[in-house]
Amino acid sequence: MNKPDSIPASLLLSLLPGVGAGRYWDWVEHFGSAGNVLTTAAHLLPQCPAKAKHSLTQYQQEKQNSALAEQAAKILEHVKKENAVLLSIEQAQYPILLKQIHRAPPVLYAKGNVSLMHHPQIAIVGTRNPTHGGSENAKAFSQYLSRNGFTITSGLALGIDGIAHQAAMGEIGSTIAVMATGIDAVYPTRHRQLAGNILNNNGLLITEFAPNTPPLAARFPQRNRIISGLSIGTLIIEAAVKSGSLITAVYANEQNREVFCIPGSIHNPQSKGCHRLIKEGAHLVETANDIVEHCQGALAQWQTPSDVTVKNHQTEKDTEEYESALSEHEKQLLKILAYEPQTLESIINNSTLAAEAVSAGLVLLELKGKVKQSMWGYERCT
Repeated sequence: MNKPDSIPASLLLSLLPGVGAGRYWDWVEHFGSAGNVLTTAAHLLPQCPAKAKHSLTQYQQEKQNSALAEQAAKILEHVKKENAVLLSIEQAQYPILLKQIHRAPPVLYAKGNVSLMHHPQIAIVGTRNPTHGGSENAKAFSQYLSRNGFTITSGLALGIDGIAHQAAMGEIGSTIAVMATGIDAVYPTRHRQLAGNILNNNGLLITEFAPNTPPLAARFPQRNRIISGLSIGTLIIEAAVKSGSLITAVYANEQNREVFCIPGSIHNPQSKGCHRLIKEGAHLVETANDIVEHCQGALAQWQTPSDVTVKNHQTEKDTEEYESALSEHEKQLLKILAYEPQTLESIINNSTLAAEAVSAGLVLLELKGKVKQSMWGYERCT
């Protein structure tokens, strides 16, 4: 097996025996980077397990020939065979919103359209056993949000998750499935076809777990924090009081992201979790447009204050200009866009903006009626 010339330091550090997320980030925060930790004498690392000391010392002495480097190289080889990629938190391609959460995953394994991680996302999660009304809401909200430029992110689970993924693909939109297994396995197995459909429809599968990682109960909450961490906001559709969806809502709150809930009948046990979240401050939404309107501010925050143009409006004409004022980002995008569709990738390549700024700008232009999206791409409509 050919070893890669450069293995991400974050992958190597995360593979040290007995080193979980807690120790990983304690060391990185103390020494400044994963690379610095790997060059530090093992006995200087606080609370370093004996096996980790041995593995690190061997790596420092033997480098690419060490057991640690061999393990990392096998993982990268497996990822390549899966037509997937590994993203290190040290790389610019790592999603910016996820990087902002507390102790973000050091590495991500992704398969499919990786650029989707930089799109504005709304997470949709809920019960595995939805009512007919809950199923219809998941479908309708996912479709509407997709039409308005949001990528739908969920956990590939049965019930609401699967419905949301499928509905997003049925529109002109896109979807991201966050997995609680390795990138080479789909759980539940009955969603293998759904996972394949996501990839065939320009979607994305993503996980923080290495290949060959099986589904375990403790890994689902870890998955949930990524679902909320990637997204501007999380929509809960039908959740019992002890639903795992409430864990996603808790993470969203901790990450300073929006939480939206659809209310239901007071007699429906599947609505009680949503009602509790609403009592605790989650946004009650009756239509998907409630979410679109609420998230305009979050999208605008992706642009720097210097990009915002504010005009004095002393006359009626000035008032109209003020109301239709565009940021410098939006003006640049309009210059790139023609009256014929262009793909997102083409727009990004032709602009000087980061991918996430392009995505946010296009959504805002859609909301302002300046741009429309179709299955062929984006085009000007004014």
